[in-house]
Amino acid sequence: MADSSDGLNVVHLGLVPYAEGLRLQERLRDAVEDGRLEQTLLLLEHEPACTVGRRSGDGELAMDPAWYAERGIGIFETDRGGKVTYHAPGQLVGYPVMRVTDPVAHVRAMEEAIVATLASEGIGARSRPDEGPDFTGVWVGERKIASIGVHVRRGVSTHGFAINAEMEMEPWSWIVPCGLSTPMTSTELETGRAPLLPSLRRSVATEWARRCGLREVELPESELRAALGAVPAGAA
Repeated sequence: MADSSDGLNVVHLGLVPYAEGLRLQERLRDAVEDGRLEQTLLLLEHEPACTVGRRSGDGELAMDPAWYAERGIGIFETDRGGKVTYHAPGQLVGYPVMRVTDPVAHVRAMEEAIVATLASEGIGARSRPDEGPDFTGVWVGERKIASIGVHVRRGVSTHGFAINAEMEMEPWSWIVPCGLSTPMTSTELETGRAPLLPSLRRSVATEWARRCGLREVELPESELRAALGAVPAGAA
């Protein structure tokens, strides 16, 4: 699934505006394509945003864009698979930007890594690969706890997964998440414990590296941005 290098760069970014996260992924994808950087996992949180995937349909955003804007929620069209989803602080987002030969196996590995990560916190979760693309992601019973959507260009993946940890849950009722009328949940709701984000970040990086057969290498954000020639988030 990954290229022949045995290292996975893991970069912890903190809170990143969604548009900045897109730009950073695009720069990183270019760097992986031309060999300047190897496979890299970005771990971060986003400011409030609804994102629209390639398979999104009418009615998945229940309100008009101005209504969301009044509540500080951006709307972004993306090239990832899947439908509409929601990001906000308290949700762990992971973007594996890496060489991929089998996109389906790439997605299944993400699901497995998330299930194992949640198990380490005492949460019994599952994937639903036999129920069709609308059920991509990770579930606790009939409640969805993690969403997945990817894009692959010239053999390099962008986008990835989002695990609901200790985020505000009401905004999920303002969209049709992933095109399904399904209850959403979080690690906080399932366990009654918070914060879990620090341990989730550590666990998901380890589980993802294991499934890719790679060795974790923590890469400071400053070194990543220097390699990409990217300015820090929020800089002029």
